Amino acid sequence: MNLILLFLLGIITYFIVQRVSSVTRTPTWLLWLVVMTPAFIWNGWALVKGDEKPPPELFIIPFIGCLLLYWFLIQWGRISPPPAVNSSASSEEGQSPRGVTETANDAVTPRPIDKAEESSLHNCFPWAVYYLQNIELRPQAVICRGQLRSKPEVAYQTIKENIEEKFGDRFYVVFQEGSNNKPFFVLVPNPQSRSNITKAESSQAKLAQETVTRPVLALGLVIATFFTTAFAWSELADKPVQFNLTSLIAGLPYAVALMAILGVHELGHYLTARRYRIQATLPYFIPVIPMSLFPFGTFGAFIQIRSPIPNRRALFDVGIAGPVCGFVVALPLLIWGLAHSDVVPMLPKPNMFNFQAFDPSFSILLALVSKLAIGSNLTPETAIKLHPVAVAGCLGMVVTAFNLMPVGQLDGGHIIHAMFGQRTGAAIGQLARILLLLLSFTQPQLPYLMVWAIILFLVPATDEPALNDVTELDNRRDLWGILAMALLLLIILPVPGFLNRALNI
Repeated sequence: MNLILLFLLGIITYFIVQRVSSVTRTPTWLLWLVVMTPAFIWNGWALVKGDEKPPPELFIIPFIGCLLLYWFLIQWGRISPPPAVNSSASSEEGQSPRGVTETANDAVTPRPIDKAEESSLHNCFPWAVYYLQNIELRPQAVICRGQLRSKPEVAYQTIKENIEEKFGDRFYVVFQEGSNNKPFFVLVPNPQSRSNITKAESSQAKLAQETVTRPVLALGLVIATFFTTAFAWSELADKPVQFNLTSLIAGLPYAVALMAILGVHELGHYLTARRYRIQATLPYFIPVIPMSLFPFGTFGAFIQIRSPIPNRRALFDVGIAGPVCGFVVALPLLIWGLAHSDVVPMLPKPNMFNFQAFDPSFSILLALVSKLAIGSNLTPETAIKLHPVAVAGCLGMVVTAFNLMPVGQLDGGHIIHAMFGQRTGAAIGQLARILLLLLSFTQPQLPYLMVWAIILFLVPATDEPALNDVTELDNRRDLWGILAMALLLLIILPVPGFLNRALNI
């Protein structure tokens, strides 16, 4: 079984590393090997020593060492993006305002615009809105730097409309903030521009856009996941998995509840994306044959965003819609399932994922909801034999918490990026990964925290910028973001002693 788990971990890790490798020249296989080295060492110990407990240094040294080596290899081969993020005021050092920065190899380097278009581009920047100081021509981008003289949303909308009037849909107009806190514009060629593709390519692009949702694939995955989750209930209930009608009927409450939570979570993302006219796929479920090492029947669900995010408000709304919608469905299902669960004696060594003798004190939120649903029958000497719907509700809370982690392209990463900006959001993500790792060491009874920490260290801390990545959120959305992070803490933090005594659990 350990080899099966190692195989599954290797596949998942490869796909994660493959996405990270797009920002570095370091070979994907080398990054994958470094990431998997601790797992190889630990499995080797288990094969040689059996059940003998490994020394702490065998766990800590490979883990920390490989994480540092992984980070070093990514930075060593990092590919600089075409639009420069670090900006400086170009009117200094004797450079004339509204000048054009050119390099010696402009004659051989492809230019995104010609000389005549440069003059037209100047006219797209009204001096009272954004005082253009210089233009940098790059092979894959045009960077326009200057001084912002109006509100960011006014400047972006005005200049975007002017550029579209002059150049049509040839460019995506990106508005970012440099390291010196000065906003600058970047014109990135639009690969789907109607002016840059032939008639045949246009027909293919239209067909691809029409089939982006792929409803047949989405429906097929829904049906497959329904069966795998229904049959998974036997494994969760400590019964032999049998693929027959009796097992299917017994697993219906768990399957329907879990898929409702996951489906509504992803539909929240999808419908919000459609509201902002962002291209996105339908939710895709990931079915998994139930086994003792991963008995839940699914790896979850996801959607893919296929077009740029217009602004930080849209980024925030799309990011938070999933966790909020999923939580709104999971909470009443959890309460109902707990009310129909049974109270059993507490085991000597409680396990959070032992749903036949569940200890709710592993999570503040689960403890509060359990006490609300069960009442005085829940004491420090008792645990809960969870109803199938309650199991789905607990897993829904776990999925919500993981997605709210403020790192990279997770929902929480989008939320923090939208609240604080891309650079500050990435710094918060780095801090969150370190804090989660430290928490996993202090809470060995919660092994999933260590798994989360490993996964989060493999995920890039920075996500893609919105087109208008300068305009800040309103106070109402900032408040919702704070509440989302509070929900994350309520789910992942264990019940402190004083609250245990107050709840008598």
